[in-house]
Amino acid sequence: MALDKWWRQLGRPDPFYVIEGGAGTGTLAAEIIEAAPRCAQAMRYVAVERSAALRGEQAGRLLIQPPEVVLSVEQSRARPGAPRSEPLVATMPDLPDGRFVGVVLANELLDNLAVDLFERRGRQWFEVRVGTSREGGLEEVLVPLDEVDGGAREQLLEQLVPAAPDGARVPIQSAACEWLRRSIDMLELGRVVVFDYVRTTRWMSRHGWEDWMRTYRGHRPGGAPLDSPGTQDITCEVAVDQLALVRALDCDRSQAEFLESHGLLDLMADAREIWHSRAAIGDLGAARARGRVQEGRALTDPQGLGRFRVLEWEVDEPNNR
Repeated sequence: MALDKWWRQLGRPDPFYVIEGGAGTGTLAAEIIEAAPRCAQAMRYVAVERSAALRGEQAGRLLIQPPEVVLSVEQSRARPGAPRSEPLVATMPDLPDGRFVGVVLANELLDNLAVDLFERRGRQWFEVRVGTSREGGLEEVLVPLDEVDGGAREQLLEQLVPAAPDGARVPIQSAACEWLRRSIDMLELGRVVVFDYVRTTRWMSRHGWEDWMRTYRGHRPGGAPLDSPGTQDITCEVAVDQLALVRALDCDRSQAEFLESHGLLDLMADAREIWHSRAAIGDLGAARARGRVQEGRALTDPQGLGRFRVLEWEVDEPNNR
């Protein structure tokens, strides 16, 4: 497991923090705990989720402890109400304060953070805002950038896409960059690991914005971004070059490459052997093994989830900023 590898590289620290941004209902946390990593007794898992409703659902999957217990730097092995073989788990609405040794994870979080949208017309940049139409609906309003700020964002756009074509649209992803900055600053030692769909600002400027900004309603494609406000999610692929302005990446690879480097192929081979050997029996063990093989294929499919990128930033010296 990747967490065990990173824990060993850090010298088997105790406590070893795993802080997940956008933890949702706690699915990933529950799967990590069920996998029983070797670092489990040292691990303190912090599931960060802004939605109170989703944090409430985490309690049905995880044995939640008060944040002050989980975030304590004490080395005590006392774990009130929790088996010694499992990590301490807390849920919070925002990233915790303090400095930690461990890993910060974000699985499809950054593409859900708000962006500012800009359009190039001729030699000028405009911010795409939202206004009210005469009919009472919502409509786009283009505001010249020189009327918005002192030129900082225009300079950034010229840095990111100096030769943007007329009509090009690009996002500035300040919220994603701020999340990354906070996550890196939070670590004394460790790494930040982001799983998401990734592009560059230059690529976005040369493709229709419908190719990288999408809406979803009920896990299916939705309508135009301004249609039916509050009924659909809006996502924007992550501009990796903007994140690199916060700090240069230490690693950028596909999800398939990441998983294979951490032993997925061996796990699939073991599961395939169990599946084939027990296929005639058709018991629960065979079904679980078959499920692991199918899940592995889905996670590494280059036309699907395998297209995810895994971005990593290492903090390998105390106070290294």
